[in-house]
Amino acid sequence: MESINQRPAEKVSNNYWKKVVAIFFVGWILMYATRTIFNPIMGVIGEQFNLSNTQLGLANSIFFLTYAIAQIPFGIVGDKIGRKLVIAIGFVLLAVTTYFSGLATSFVLFLVIRAVAGIGQGAYYGPQYALSTEAIPDNKRTVGNAIINSGMAFGTSGGYLLSSKLVLDNGDHWSKPFFIMAIPTLILGILFYTVLKEKVIRPEDEEKVVKEEGPKEKISLKQIFSNRNLVAAFILCFTSIYANFVIITWLPQFLIAERGFEGAIVGFIASLVPWASIPGALIFARLNDKTGATKKLVYFLVPLATLSVFAIAFVTDRTILIAVLILYGLTGKLALDPIVVTFVTKNAPAGALGTTLSAYNFIGMSGSILAPYVTGFLADSLGSMQVGFYLSCVLLLIGLGIFAVLAKENEKETVK
Repeated sequence: MESINQRPAEKVSNNYWKKVVAIFFVGWILMYATRTIFNPIMGVIGEQFNLSNTQLGLANSIFFLTYAIAQIPFGIVGDKIGRKLVIAIGFVLLAVTTYFSGLATSFVLFLVIRAVAGIGQGAYYGPQYALSTEAIPDNKRTVGNAIINSGMAFGTSGGYLLSSKLVLDNGDHWSKPFFIMAIPTLILGILFYTVLKEKVIRPEDEEKVVKEEGPKEKISLKQIFSNRNLVAAFILCFTSIYANFVIITWLPQFLIAERGFEGAIVGFIASLVPWASIPGALIFARLNDKTGATKKLVYFLVPLATLSVFAIAFVTDRTILIAVLILYGLTGKLALDPIVVTFVTKNAPAGALGTTLSAYNFIGMSGSILAPYVTGFLADSLGSMQVGFYLSCVLLLIGLGIFAVLAKENEKETVK
């Protein structure tokens, strides 16, 4: 089959990148909303199926296990047969499995369906960022990625609020949020295939493309994983995502079980993190585009994120809790991610951007596999979720230390 590198590129207008940013922004809204509708109602589902915290954590871990495993294969397939086709197929699969999640009559069946849903989501990350990186002008890349990433915040909040309102406040069956989210997910899957262009020539690159066209050297995974800058980014991503998914998965239940919140207010308080992340991501992305000082921004953001995660579990005063949730939103994973993604794209081997980004997300999302289960296990073993939050703080500091040692600022390693 003809690879995408052999297909002719299409010239696009100066405004095409805005369309790409908009549709991928909506994509992340639905990616995260279809995940987080589960979290506020974990207790309700747990009661129906008689589950422990460890088993509830397993439901999220299984989802992210298949999501992570699917990353690299879908990245490779997307680089060969077409990124937009892979994304569209993944979203249609996600829509179907989201709907069937609400029909599950046993916990085992629910796990199987969520595992397949994870595979559907696994088709998105690498191909999406490869397409957006090729479409967004170089001087707007980090800001463009930050806008796309902010869809994660809207989706996280939307998922929390939807299931909190329908199930916790209105008393509807827990399946209703799953049925609702399946519809826009299916529609967007079709739009991805009809709206996106597979291979583009930006106006700024028209002369450059003529000079650069030609056969490209085949890149192996070994070459990607031997790049110090990429390895540093991969490890930092793992620790950042681990902490983020401790919060995304367990914060609503933590607020209910250990801080006494009830009803839709749980979704509102938990939504402070994603809402605060939007200005944080845009501000720090703009700074990164202007200065290129990736390491300095990492040194600023990660310690503050670590402090805020510790405080979320430690403080009991509600006003202070709200303040540290906002602080984590401003400095946590969603603020850090566009900076590190841009760092990865600058260091990725030519011709293997989708594969590199999929490898980055595969390593990072391994944290999302471990965080729900480990935190649930610790809660069952020790009687509190606090230790799970503290463990994520330790991992953040380890990730920061490794990044400081391995990463080299403004120095792209040559892949040989």
